[in-house]
Amino acid sequence: MASTLYNFEIIDSHTGGEPTRMVYDGFPALVGDTIQDKLHYFKQHFDHLRQSIILEPRGNDVLVGALLLSATDPKATAGVIFFNNAGYLGMCGHGTIGVIISLAYQQKITAGEHWLETPVGLVKTTLRDDGSCSVQNVPSYRYKKEVEVNVPELGVIRGDIAWGGNWFFLVSEHGQDIAANNVEALTQVCIQIKQALVAGNITGKDGGEIDHIELFADSTEANIDSKNFVLCPGAAYDRSPCGTGTSAKLACLAADNKLAPEHLWHQQGVVGSSFTGSYQYATPSQLDQMGAYPDNTIIPTICGHAYVCAETRLIVQDNDPFKWGIATL
Repeated sequence: MASTLYNFEIIDSHTGGEPTRMVYDGFPALVGDTIQDKLHYFKQHFDHLRQSIILEPRGNDVLVGALLLSATDPKATAGVIFFNNAGYLGMCGHGTIGVIISLAYQQKITAGEHWLETPVGLVKTTLRDDGSCSVQNVPSYRYKKEVEVNVPELGVIRGDIAWGGNWFFLVSEHGQDIAANNVEALTQVCIQIKQALVAGNITGKDGGEIDHIELFADSTEANIDSKNFVLCPGAAYDRSPCGTGTSAKLACLAADNKLAPEHLWHQQGVVGSSFTGSYQYATPSQLDQMGAYPDNTIIPTICGHAYVCAETRLIVQDNDPFKWGIATL
């Protein structure tokens, strides 16, 4: 019988249709004093395990992984590193909600406030008695407005560049119907835009890669403000309305004075699930503490539901030809 190299204990959940795989045991120890250090060690030494956990045959391109770690900050309940089929995510809104719901399922936490330590900062969550979870995301802001990019076959596309825990290019005028039956066309449009951004050397602050493309449209539903389609790194689309993407949208709305602080914004994703978002402006003292953020920085809060799908063990055997996944990228 083949020997087993790894047993990963996992809980799978979905947030608005977007899956999260929380790995809570079986992963090798990561060296480092901070979550950023541990992320670097993960990348350098265990990227093959990321592929094994996420890629087929154990996973799929839609899946987002969440490696649960002991927090290095005493304020935090736990640390977490998010990753997907293409690499690593600084922050993940739907994944954060999935982690909190999974920890509650394990009876490790109860309703109330819980802080998670991520590579881009501390994130405050609130687990509510009704099963919903709100996430006070990392500071978010619009970096540039109405940036023009020449996209072959599409022409000139204008979009905002904004930070919501990841870098986004947000486009409202794209000529596409945002609907589940139009996913293939939406995906191709986003891929073309992303390629044009790279070709034009258009980036976020300090050369940060814009690795998320977000298309918006007005909603015809009474209780929904807008609907979106978000293409994530690795060319998989977000089934949820995207927590960091909604945060980036709130930052743009705030910069344009189209949404007042504390007012609710109802964001619907392409499959029909929705998040509720709101924001506060970052105070001068917060900006002083955070450093390197512009004056229009907001602190967004996103609220949604997640549901546990499975609790199981991933097995990696040494004679499995696909023990490190099927690489298609």
